[in-house]
Amino acid sequence: MKILPIVKWPSSSLKLKSDEIGLSDIKSDEIQNLIDNMIATMYHLDGVGIAAPQVGKNIRVVIITQNGKPISLINPKITRKSLRKEILDEGCLSVPGFYGLVRRSIKVSIKAYSREGQECQFAADELTSRIIQHEIDHLDGILFIDRAKKIHSIATPQKL
Repeated sequence: MKILPIVKWPSSSLKLKSDEIGLSDIKSDEIQNLIDNMIATMYHLDGVGIAAPQVGKNIRVVIITQNGKPISLINPKITRKSLRKEILDEGCLSVPGFYGLVRRSIKVSIKAYSREGQECQFAADELTSRIIQHEIDHLDGILFIDRAKKIHSIATPQKL
């Protein structure tokens, strides 16, 4: 496994909508190696999630952590969002040094494929829900700074 370079804002590639992966391609060496490298990169950088566009691949793959374990989601779709939302700080590996207050649904339901090519559906709440929404936004060319009510630098509490 290798640590991949992170694409950083304001790169225009982060604003592109990512392509779905064909079911027959999920188990390919290319996709499996990408998943392994994304996991290694996420942990190396102390992240809790990472999306393929952040490592220069505009395909619909995200890795999230749940209870400290990586979960690979291929072609993920949010099928349901709770009406109840909360505003919390978010940061991003692609926007280093900044954080912002982002309003997100507290619970979501997801449909995706595992790295083994199996369809899976599950519900997530709290932090896992927020991570999923943040990472799926990356697949649609949306950064947390596009949604944030206020953005601050870690170094200075001034608005971006």
